[in-house]
Amino acid sequence: MVDRSQRATARKATTLKQLAAHVGVHVSTVSRALNPETRNLIGPEVAKRVLAAANELGYVPNSMAAALRTGQSRTVGILIPDLMNPVFPPFIRGIQDTLDGAGYTAIIANSDGDKDYERVIVQKMQARFVAGLIMATALYRDDPAVGECIEKGIPVVLINRGVDNREISAVVSDDGAGIAAAVEHLVRLGHRRIAHAAGPPETYTGMMRRRAFLNAMQASGLPADEDLIVFASGYTVPAGREALAALLERGKPFSALIAANDQLALGALDGLAEAGLRVPRDVSLVGFNDMPLVDRIDPPLTTLRIQHYEMGAEAARILLDELADPQRDRRTVMLEPQLIVRGSTAPAT
Repeated sequence: MVDRSQRATARKATTLKQLAAHVGVHVSTVSRALNPETRNLIGPEVAKRVLAAANELGYVPNSMAAALRTGQSRTVGILIPDLMNPVFPPFIRGIQDTLDGAGYTAIIANSDGDKDYERVIVQKMQARFVAGLIMATALYRDDPAVGECIEKGIPVVLINRGVDNREISAVVSDDGAGIAAAVEHLVRLGHRRIAHAAGPPETYTGMMRRRAFLNAMQASGLPADEDLIVFASGYTVPAGREALAALLERGKPFSALIAANDQLALGALDGLAEAGLRVPRDVSLVGFNDMPLVDRIDPPLTTLRIQHYEMGAEAARILLDELADPQRDRRTVMLEPQLIVRGSTAPAT
């Protein structure tokens, strides 16, 4: 029968020194064996013995002590603007799968798209000694939280949007190629009066996709009527409904609408129905992102599919590269979207 003192001993965590003594090697050897990045510095047989002993004894690294000692943990912060938005879970999965393979842990925070609150989150994560940050929340072209990270030397990689700062790496969709594909698709269907529900002008995505729309219209030999371009107040369904109402109030006819994201497209779909207009009979509609379930609405949404999982994985790979070599050049990786044609677009009548 196990007495109380034995149970207390069993509950007590194994230390790094005890693990080293159990294997019969120096503490520094155990540290190298437990770290995937330094494991190759010791012999494979020794590394195998250390890992087997750690598993046998239930050794759990004291990450907080290590962070206090080095000023950095093996934790990466992920900042998301809206965890309820179904676009973001695939990003997070791509990030987490890649970080797991390198021995890092992810912590996730929701900013609600509030840049002041975003700065508070960054400060809290810095207090936890995060090794770096992956941010999908840099909505604003001049983002104060990003600037603060640069000043404090915290490695940052942006995902799904960039900022006007070349000191930061980013993984983004090729908005130019995506919007161009949408315009070309509509032109082939005979549409000439094409409207655009753009994102807020102070945001990176809003600016880039509006610019891409103007360029694509010009490349197709069509006039880009500013009265057929409206800026939404956000990237939400209600903002899409408001943007559609603003377009209709201008009284300029249009036969097709390209929205800056799927949620704006869904709001526009509601607004068109309220106005007695049917999609695609009266207006063809295109979104951007291909978020889950847009193929289940009536009609299914034609949209640009971005590589959600791969964007997350690539952002994590870039961050790991920069953590391994802080002097590495920052870079922007662009992944091309794919046009997914569904029932919301049809030939112009």
